[in-house]
Amino acid sequence: MTPAASRRPPARTRPKKGARATAPSGPATIGSVPLAHGPRPHPSLGVGLWGLGRWRPEDEARTKATIGRAVEAGFRWFDTAEVYGAGRSERVLGDVLARTAGGASQAYVVTKVSWEHLRPSQVRASLVNSLERLGRTSVDEYLIHAPDDRVPLSETMPALEALWKEGRIRTIGVSNFGVEELEEAAKHLSEARIAVNQLRYNLFDRDETEPVQEYCRKNQILIEAYSPLARGLLAGRYLDGKRIPAEVKRFAHRLFEPDRLPTILERARRIHELAEEAKVPPASIALHWIESRGAVPIVGASRPEQIDANLAAWGVRPSEAVLAQADALARGDRA
Repeated sequence: MTPAASRRPPARTRPKKGARATAPSGPATIGSVPLAHGPRPHPSLGVGLWGLGRWRPEDEARTKATIGRAVEAGFRWFDTAEVYGAGRSERVLGDVLARTAGGASQAYVVTKVSWEHLRPSQVRASLVNSLERLGRTSVDEYLIHAPDDRVPLSETMPALEALWKEGRIRTIGVSNFGVEELEEAAKHLSEARIAVNQLRYNLFDRDETEPVQEYCRKNQILIEAYSPLARGLLAGRYLDGKRIPAEVKRFAHRLFEPDRLPTILERARRIHELAEEAKVPPASIALHWIESRGAVPIVGASRPEQIDANLAAWGVRPSEAVLAQADALARGDRA
């Protein structure tokens, strides 16, 4: 995904806590959390479609099958953007939802305006084009994908609010915003409020996010956490010495830089060993650590079986002690 968090909601729907993790007897329930500045509860787990905008034409059938499986499995929150595949991600999502029974009406759809389109006329045109590709008259959330220093937020935010008043946007949000940018953006809204801030957030990528958490908590802004599995590391990928693709390295922030990678891999192995001891999937620890911080994770998937694996991981909640130990291991604390 792209360039969390928030308050601990009072009534979060989630798997029950226990001294030891237990597997559900049936399909996992994703649940939802309250959204202070939005008209609908926010799903607790979503599917990010960044990768599904980067497929080759011959992969489109698999891409559609992946989204279809997500709908079938009970996912409602789908996160996309106009820049993902130059609109292809939005178009395929809209097509699958339209063809799936109940898909379009039940979906919680989030898309984003590019950092290159933040002038008022561009914001409106971008949303119109996104809605056309999605086959919808409105979206649940419309986010600024990332700020652009060349375009003042005093121009962009009123443009978003005008679309909100028209009913084309149910909720206004941002992505990759720090505290100063959040404060500046909020100043230029008269009636609407910023409801979400989407940030890179996981056990290894937290230093840039945690300073934003207190502001979001105080202002009831929900953090949507992208890359919750650290490009697969926290699900056990690449721990066997398998070569890390160049594209993964390019879009993984600093995780795979030579000066940091050996340490990250060692900590990931320890978290994987912890998951084995606790008898939970490694991804369960990663996802529920985010959930325990009051944020909501967005998982990526490029194949239907990854949808099933992510949902299975969500359905098993590790104990608080396991989550605390994983937190310490990720920080490098052997104790």
